[in-house]
Amino acid sequence: MSEFQRILIVRTDRIGDVVLTLPLVTALKKRFPNSKISMLISRYTADVVSSYSDYIETIFYDNVSFFQMVKTIRERKFDTVVVVKPSWRLALLFFLARIPIRVGTGYRLYSFLFNKKVYEHRKNGNKHELEYNLNLLSPLDAVPKEKIFPKLLVDEVAKEKVQHLLQQKNIVATDSLVILHPGSGGSSRSWHWKYFGLLGKRIAEIPQTKILISGGVKEKEMMHNVSQMIGENAIVLAETLSLKEFIALISLAKMFVSNSTGPLHLAAAVGTFTVGFFPQIPHLSSTRWGAYTENKIEFSPKNKSFDCNKCISSNDCECMNSITIDEVFESIKTKLHVSF
Repeated sequence: MSEFQRILIVRTDRIGDVVLTLPLVTALKKRFPNSKISMLISRYTADVVSSYSDYIETIFYDNVSFFQMVKTIRERKFDTVVVVKPSWRLALLFFLARIPIRVGTGYRLYSFLFNKKVYEHRKNGNKHELEYNLNLLSPLDAVPKEKIFPKLLVDEVAKEKVQHLLQQKNIVATDSLVILHPGSGGSSRSWHWKYFGLLGKRIAEIPQTKILISGGVKEKEMMHNVSQMIGENAIVLAETLSLKEFIALISLAKMFVSNSTGPLHLAAAVGTFTVGFFPQIPHLSSTRWGAYTENKIEFSPKNKSFDCNKCISSNDCECMNSITIDEVFESIKTKLHVSF
């Protein structure tokens, strides 16, 4: 395979998806060290990409008209594009931009617009999302033999700001900071917030432990409810942080406890111990979407139906709530007893 000069990686969706796509950059730079790598992303994930490497050119996909984007892509004279999250619009975009090598899935109606196809069904959930992503490099003979873990660098300015914020909240360097992130942004079925509250109440009894509750703008009421259940050792993150600052905050935590959502992957990428909750459904399971790290504990329902109607029609999932507080707390103590 000849040396590629300009390679575009496309992942225009959410934070966790982008984190799990970044190892393609490492694999391609190792295989084609003289190539220039660019990523087509949404604007709000830009800080994730810049925290991974400063040699990735970013092109923003949102708020740009289709034909303006065709013009922008064509001007950069890419010789290869790898479309990790495909759509009709994206497939047509790169066809019209005349990129010579277009890599994408072979299982969509628009797959004829790709001239290098990978035939792999992700809905079966047999592999991790990151591994599915790396397999897209097979037509380029660039799939790595070794594991590549996403690793994000923490911005020092952001870290100093967050440390000052924590000090204002009476969280000092000698405290073990545990972040609870009870929401999922609708990306998966969730362990109910009340269980986060009950778990947090028990964790808060551990000496020199402080709990910080994080979440999205639409999750403030849930965060407040969790805080009330835990008591005085729990602090709600009411401040609006930039993504770089949020990454820095997570890096300062001893543990990040979360449903299946993007911040869990940020935590894994900065080396923070993760505790995650996942449904048993194959395409949503920990096998496919677990934190890509060895520094973790994961929980899923046991002996429950994959197509439970009670869970499909409700945010209060009976199967997810079968995960008990006792098993989670005991596992946390076992794994972190030295630290606590």
